[in-house]
Amino acid sequence: MSPLTRVGIVGAGNVAARHADVLSGFPDVQIAGIADTDLSKAESLAAKHGSPAYGSHADLLSAGGLDAVYVCVPPFAHGSAELDVLSCDLPLFVEKPLSLDLETAESIATEIERRSLPSAVGHHWRYLGILDQARELLEGRPVRLALGHWLDKVPPVAWWLRQDRSGGQIVEQAVHVLDLARVLVGEVAMVHAVPAENTAEGEVDRATAAVMRFAGGAAGLLATSCLLSQKHRVGLEVCAEGIALELTETRLLVDGERVIEDDGRAKTRVDREFIDAVQGKDADVRSTYREALRTHRLALALARSAAERRPVMLDE
Repeated sequence: MSPLTRVGIVGAGNVAARHADVLSGFPDVQIAGIADTDLSKAESLAAKHGSPAYGSHADLLSAGGLDAVYVCVPPFAHGSAELDVLSCDLPLFVEKPLSLDLETAESIATEIERRSLPSAVGHHWRYLGILDQARELLEGRPVRLALGHWLDKVPPVAWWLRQDRSGGQIVEQAVHVLDLARVLVGEVAMVHAVPAENTAEGEVDRATAAVMRFAGGAAGLLATSCLLSQKHRVGLEVCAEGIALELTETRLLVDGERVIEDDGRAKTRVDREFIDAVQGKDADVRSTYREALRTHRLALALARSAAERRPVMLDE
């Protein structure tokens, strides 16, 4: 491996740009190339970081000289990019959600493990400083009720409202909240999602309410909506014996009174730990691809429940 870890990025949207900014701030990392099917977007982001631009991930990989690749593409575009990266025996960082379906993600997870390559997924909420504090406060007190929310607006990208492109709000956005629930409460055994009436054929549900039963005995609720004009409420509340916690991306509220602000370093930590893993260091990768697949499976189960209008067991 060269003295600098050379990273290629597939995708040139907002999330890819965020990762590029963070990675460029590491003295031991170089952005070696950026690819996007919209070459002008790739060129714009690449120019900012002094790297070459490519019109496809295949061209990026063919150029060679990479130590790792980030895949930051919309839900419908996952699959071939990851498998092509892995065919080059390169460590892989993938932005959530993993795919539109379970089969694609499972094939990628299997290939990562077959090749014994480092992997990570962008569930950066796992690196919130307040999450560690929440776990300490819950020590010895199992959560018995979890309430998740993602009440927001429609993101400004053309593909998001199309069910066959984004997978819907639970898969594309609320997966962060579901991942947090798995960390603090445990695995989910059953879900039953009820969507609001949707008269626009092919579009995502604009509001959904769901019940979840956790394997450890806790009850859970999830409410999502993209009807609003701005982000209103995004986070997770948990109740255990004698304590109530509310976590968002920026703060922890304890018993409705004490506020603990997060240090704002989660988006840097998620990238740093992956780079450390690529470099063979002792790294704290909290969401490998296989671990993220468990959260993805939960999100897809909720989407399936809403579509089929019935409860879904997670062991199906």
